[in-house]
Amino acid sequence: MTTTPPVLTRRAALGLLAAVATGCTAGPSALSGGTGPAATTAPPTTPPPKPVVTVAYAPTTDATGVSPVAPVTVTTTRGTITALTLTNPDGKAVAGALAPGGASWSTTEVLGYGKTYTWSGTAVGSDGLTAPVSGSFATLDPSTTGAVLNPLVKEGATVGIAMPVMLQFDGKVSDKAAAEKALTVTTSPETVGSWAWLPDSNGGARAHWRAKSYFAAGTTVTVTGAFYGLDLGGGRYGASDVSSTFTVGRNQVVKADTTSHTIVIERDGSPVSSYPVSYGKADLPRNVTRSGIHVVNAMDEMVLMTNIPGGYENVEEHWAVRISNNGEFIHANPSTVGVQGSSNVSNGCVNMSSSDAQQYFGTAMIGDPVEVTGTTIDLSAADGDIYDWALSWATWTSMSALA
Repeated sequence: MTTTPPVLTRRAALGLLAAVATGCTAGPSALSGGTGPAATTAPPTTPPPKPVVTVAYAPTTDATGVSPVAPVTVTTTRGTITALTLTNPDGKAVAGALAPGGASWSTTEVLGYGKTYTWSGTAVGSDGLTAPVSGSFATLDPSTTGAVLNPLVKEGATVGIAMPVMLQFDGKVSDKAAAEKALTVTTSPETVGSWAWLPDSNGGARAHWRAKSYFAAGTTVTVTGAFYGLDLGGGRYGASDVSSTFTVGRNQVVKADTTSHTIVIERDGSPVSSYPVSYGKADLPRNVTRSGIHVVNAMDEMVLMTNIPGGYENVEEHWAVRISNNGEFIHANPSTVGVQGSSNVSNGCVNMSSSDAQQYFGTAMIGDPVEVTGTTIDLSAADGDIYDWALSWATWTSMSALA
């Protein structure tokens, strides 16, 4: 029996093709037998070469509270510095210098308190590649204490053989040992001496350096205090460094024996002149001329003297040589000339005739010792700023903060 194949209409034929196409599994086309277009991938990126040079900072960048006197350096490893600037907030460059070979740079001046400093520059490594020098740091911003050396004498002055070195701070010094370590006294010829911290009623602190014995005539004395940036304790730092130089003049000592009613001027241990005088009448303690080694600390051709308990105020006195801050002077007093050389009638000063006082005044010098003897009360801390020689050497050295 012969079978006649079915006749497909156009719609049936299209349906068959669709069935064949949709009957395939997912993946490469069954019709084409291919794999489809290949995915495209970007070539790998090569990172830039890393410089071999490294840069180290002291202090570290972003550091705060840096001491203005601390070492400030930039140091490279496997490279050298090609350009470098450290600037303050005003844009001013800080002085500095490259080390030989250029591997490091250091400041050559101290910095300021309470300022931010910024690095700018480059360093090049042995591979020829560069690295930036950048960053900033800030210095501490403390309360400061200032100091003055030798307020009684001008810089380079010539003084007497008993002159101490005098140091006055305008604020408290809690760490006196640190302050004393920052002080240097250089003498020529070499002189044995020591610092001592004395009571201060002005709200600050003071220290004196005294020789063990009087200076030799002609001695030069140079004092420095490296206080800037120094922690003085109690949250206070030194405001600035200080220095002072003076020269010791001739060897002159005033021998003031109250029982003899005279003063004798000695040069190099030998008497050169003698004057009749009148000392304190000693009826009251306030009228007693103090015994002990005084130091001439001021000289004026005329001063106005006041002693309310003594009954006078703003009286002109001439050729006045102050020997302590309790009101003791060697000065002219014409009103006591009649008893000068025979009685002590003053309110504690050493009275002389006008001509004798003028003559002595012309020989005196700040820093001269005036050795008073024969009275009932000794010179002490109650008598003013310079009572240094009233203390024994053992007592004096025990008052050093480094004792």
